[in-house]
Amino acid sequence: MKLLEGKIAIVTGASRGIGKAIAQMFVDQGATVCFTYMSSDDKAKALESELSAKGGTVKGFKSDAGDFNAAQKLADDVIAEYGRIDILINNAGITRDNLLMRMSEEQWDEIMAVNLKSVFNLTKAVLKPMLKARAGSIINMSSVVGVKGNAGQANYAAAKAGVLGFTKSIALELGSRNIRCNAIAPGFIETEMTGALDEKTVQGWRDAIPLKRGGTPEDVANLCVFLGSDMSAYITGQTINVDGGMLT
Repeated sequence: MKLLEGKIAIVTGASRGIGKAIAQMFVDQGATVCFTYMSSDDKAKALESELSAKGGTVKGFKSDAGDFNAAQKLADDVIAEYGRIDILINNAGITRDNLLMRMSEEQWDEIMAVNLKSVFNLTKAVLKPMLKARAGSIINMSSVVGVKGNAGQANYAAAKAGVLGFTKSIALELGSRNIRCNAIAPGFIETEMTGALDEKTVQGWRDAIPLKRGGTPEDVANLCVFLGSDMSAYITGQTINVDGGMLT
């Protein structure tokens, strides 16, 4: 039996990178995947087709995770179609890097809306169906930057650190209802975004990591499968780094 057989999962921001890898692996493990995207219509349709061709049940929703009402509508639509929500992965995220001296209010607010408020929005939206079922796994994507900070990313670090505090609080609130909430803090994960960077710089980052490589989206997706499955039934309120030992 597959680890996520019969489970209904929402994955935000899944048209590329880590979110896409999560959607792919969840379908492989038997989950029905409802994923969100903002603007990449072609990529979303391609992902739907690719995963459906594997025999999976998958549906893309064009939805802004940073919008409270849109998040509520998404949860309502998933419940109307599939009857329940077993797993929520708050993965939607962006960067607007700048030194604080040069950072605009817009760059701060945009990061807070997409990277932090979205976690509140979606978690709030799935709460009633999970409470009714007295079961659920909420997985929030943070970052090692939220754990240790990073120059030029005050907005991103603040939002990702906020995700960690939110995760622990929700775990405490909902544990008695058998709803678990954990956070993942990826380190240097190589995606199409990092592929555009200077190779010498990227190799320097790899060399500074104990495992001597960047992570893959699949490295993060593997942990999502574990936290979404019943294998992690006694794990909640935790932050797990997927960083090759970077913060050791």
